[in-house]
Amino acid sequence: MNQIKKQKNSLWPIFLTVFIDMLGVGIIIPIVPTLFFDLDTSILPAEMANSTRYILYGFLIASYPFMQFFGAPALGALSDRYGRKPLIQLSLLGTLIGYLVFAQAVNSHNLVVIFLARMLPGFTGGNISIIMSALSDVSNEKTRVKNFGLVGMAFGLGFVIGPALGGLLADSERVSWFNLSTPFLFTALLTVINILFLQFNFRETLHHRRQTAVNFFTGFRNIAKSFMTPHLRVIFSSVLLYSMGFAFYTQFFSVYLIQKFEYSPAQIGMLYGWVGIWLIITQGLIVRRMSGKIAPKKVIPVSMLGVGIVMATLLIPNNPKFFYFINPLIAIFHGMTSPNMTSIVSTQAGKSFQGEILGINQSMLSLGNFFPPIIGGFISAVNGNSSYPLMVSALIIFVAWGLFVGIFLRRTG
Repeated sequence: MNQIKKQKNSLWPIFLTVFIDMLGVGIIIPIVPTLFFDLDTSILPAEMANSTRYILYGFLIASYPFMQFFGAPALGALSDRYGRKPLIQLSLLGTLIGYLVFAQAVNSHNLVVIFLARMLPGFTGGNISIIMSALSDVSNEKTRVKNFGLVGMAFGLGFVIGPALGGLLADSERVSWFNLSTPFLFTALLTVINILFLQFNFRETLHHRRQTAVNFFTGFRNIAKSFMTPHLRVIFSSVLLYSMGFAFYTQFFSVYLIQKFEYSPAQIGMLYGWVGIWLIITQGLIVRRMSGKIAPKKVIPVSMLGVGIVMATLLIPNNPKFFYFINPLIAIFHGMTSPNMTSIVSTQAGKSFQGEILGINQSMLSLGNFFPPIIGGFISAVNGNSSYPLMVSALIIFVAWGLFVGIFLRRTG
């Protein structure tokens, strides 16, 4: 009974920490594409060619996971040595500074500073892998998927409120002093609240510390280790490809909405908020009910295939209202895939190595989020529109599914 109570006392601070963090991430989703592609509010010169905008946008989006590739694994390993709580706090501090600097750069139209403002929180943005480690600390074989689903629900809740709130905070027609920097200032305030909440409510979950070697190039070692270790190679390859495919969608769908349907930040925010509701339903209800009843290895072949099929239909509608029917399906299938995939990765190591194994997982996710914006930016620049990255998204997810089903499941049963 004491163990169950201890788990619950740890789970809710983790849930709320992720929620506040993802609320901040969600708030800026409608804003960044608008800064580049809405000619009325863009920070770029009006005469700048669309092809240049695509490339600059791609590099800006890629700058965050690029720095995360170096920072997240190191923070994950350090959390095995010093505990989860202090490293999450350090990560949030970098996020806070990044949001404040970004707001100033938006007001001054300083593109160089905007890049720097994304790179700093990228480097310190390893909190998700640490939170996953903390979650694994208080989970057992039966509760692991359920608990990862709880964090997924916090993600979804942040994406319900965040994008809609971001769109409203940037709308000067609602409040005269609102502009595109306001969401970043509000997010900075949320991050301060998150740091304070963590300080007074989060109980350290790691009780057996481990002296893990740490350096800033651990990400390269992680990639090498994942491909050289037989039992890691296939699952992490599938993680990498799936994250790449999904990143093409998350990073360019807003651009597609702006350019083809002239969506405003508020409209983008409302659509993402609607999708987030379905992510909450999936990970807060469906995944938790499935946990312990259906093995992750049976869920992923269906859910990942579903993501690929639905993703392939995104370019069909000529009326944007259809996205309110299509995109929730992506949320449902992705909501089942993500926690089950993380659970499988987590089981590849013992409890004392959770920080390291999930740090490797974060390296793969960072790598998977780094290449798509650059590739997508150049593809869009060459072809003159943002629909091609969405095509690539579906194709790569199908490949990830084939790798998981055709190789990983055959080897592991």
